[in-house]
Amino acid sequence: MSQPDLSLSLQFADPRHKALLPRHKVIRWMRAALELPGEMTVRIVDAQEGRTLNHEYRQKDYATNVLTFDYSHEPVVAADLVICAEVVEREARDMGLDLTAHYAHMLVHGTLHAQGYDHEEDDEAEYMEARETEVMLALGFPDPYKK
Repeated sequence: MSQPDLSLSLQFADPRHKALLPRHKVIRWMRAALELPGEMTVRIVDAQEGRTLNHEYRQKDYATNVLTFDYSHEPVVAADLVICAEVVEREARDMGLDLTAHYAHMLVHGTLHAQGYDHEEDDEAEYMEARETEVMLALGFPDPYKK
């Protein structure tokens, strides 16, 4: 089955992991999670920018791993993903995860959010996590929820 087209703007406000995130890999990981064509921006930020955005848009005063700003779900998925390099690095270290795999997971997770997937309710979380696992395994990464 062919994957949907993806128009991607990839920005590095925090370049510390730029070598781990070559454009072709980011596109591959995100397309694997897309169900419709997409027009998306991914911005890798530092903790200060991540915290500012999380506070401004979610009223939470800390940097989080990924923020998804979804603008349309169809006919084209349009969204911005903001990924905080420091948070992703810390989570990977604390959980004993490969940093590249954790970035791939955050990109898949954010791409699913951009399409309306959510995890606020238990049944939604179960469905979203199953889809994340399916995509990650298809990409050759381990199940991100298996401890």
